Amino acid sequence: MTQFIAKSTPEAPAPVLRKKASRPTSWLGLLGATVCFIWLMVALFGPWLAPHAVGEVVSDNMFENMSTLYPFGTDYLGRDMLSRVLVGARFTVGLALISAVLAGGIGTLCALLSVVAPKWLDEIISRLMDAFISIPSKMLALIMVSAFGSSEVLLICTAVLSYTPGAFRIARSLAVNIEALEYVQVARTRGEGRIYIACREILPNMLNPVMTDLGLRFGFIVLLLSGMSFLGLGVQPPDADLGSLVRENIGGLSQGAPAIVIPALAIGTLTIGVNLFIDRLPSRRGRRSGGH
Repeated sequence: MTQFIAKSTPEAPAPVLRKKASRPTSWLGLLGATVCFIWLMVALFGPWLAPHAVGEVVSDNMFENMSTLYPFGTDYLGRDMLSRVLVGARFTVGLALISAVLAGGIGTLCALLSVVAPKWLDEIISRLMDAFISIPSKMLALIMVSAFGSSEVLLICTAVLSYTPGAFRIARSLAVNIEALEYVQVARTRGEGRIYIACREILPNMLNPVMTDLGLRFGFIVLLLSGMSFLGLGVQPPDADLGSLVRENIGGLSQGAPAIVIPALAIGTLTIGVNLFIDRLPSRRGRRSGGH
């Protein structure tokens, strides 16, 4: 007697529901983008919006509290803090943006050269970057200021020397991974030159992570320049940036004067806004999710 065994057909696996990004995440990214946009506009148009000249003494009262006449109060000499913050933001944002673009550009260029160049040149570039990255940024700033004096050009050079090695490491690791892919090997087989491979095959495919790293380094450079100004190594009087505004009004700390709180909050909102915006970029979120 033949026995028939009924084979149960396996049930189709339930579709995996991808967890959607929560609404607060998108709002945080929008908040960061808004903060970045506001500070960019302040840096561009702040000096023309300032109600007083940056060095004008407008009140006999030092560390005056906020009022309708002086929304951010006055500093240790009786100067309008709103005007000084609007002008100081241009120095902080402008110097940091120039430094970040130069550091990212030089680091990426050296990384591409290191990948497509002969092995001996790769070793020279890598060891040179290792030497610079081993020097603390504040110590490098002290050496530069002692040797050449303080200026805006020196601040940019110091920031570029401090953060180019980090940008180089990120870009080189990306370029090495891309250089091993099949379409790059096909380009080599076709007889394409090194410059073509670097500019047409490798660079376009590493651009998004490099731009993300550029935004992060902008925030780091803002903190570096503000710290240098706080130590007296940054922007010098009569000019001022946000870091020097904190330093020169440190005497109002015991009085709770807004003259020291406002520039510190400005530095904090700028760096946090940049981090929120960069951290919510699609490329960053895609890498954090790990493809799930």
